[in-house]
Amino acid sequence: MDVYYYFNYLSAGWMVLEALPLIATPTIIVAMLSPEVREPTQLESYLSRSLGLTLIAFAVLNLLLTGSISLVSSFAATATAKGTSTDLEDPTAPYAVPSLSVTLTYHIAVGFYCYQQWAIGHSTAYAIGMLAHGFFATMGVWIMMFASASGHIYRKTGADGKSSSFPITNLDAEKKKLDKRL
Repeated sequence: MDVYYYFNYLSAGWMVLEALPLIATPTIIVAMLSPEVREPTQLESYLSRSLGLTLIAFAVLNLLLTGSISLVSSFAATATAKGTSTDLEDPTAPYAVPSLSVTLTYHIAVGFYCYQQWAIGHSTAYAIGMLAHGFFATMGVWIMMFASASGHIYRKTGADGKSSSFPITNLDAEKKKLDKRL
């Protein structure tokens, strides 16, 4: 589940990185994203700062619900605390996959919005957002497909129970199957 933790930390870091300019300098954000340079209205400043605080809250909540930040009651318990897994015995497991789904949906939606704005000729800041959210969406889909269950490791072959020949075929395994048939 290391990739899962990397996704959570990187995603939270990106959200905080997006939030800091929204909170600190809404004037620069409005000037960068609007066609004409002007002072932001009070409503734009309020909404910019609210969005920034919401992004920080979403990032922290994502880290807490996924178990990336261990919630233990003492320092002695931190040494024995395990990371989050998708095993049903893990107390944080019920929140791991749903939190990943919400974060993935967020990255897909914002990435698509940034693409739409960039495609009609708006600022290249939208292209940067599109690439970053596209990266996180791709990483999230990969985690949903391949890293969200422990799988079954077979003793005889050492292979994962989820393995298949799509999209990359295992030629050695096919040769062994062919040799057994002959």
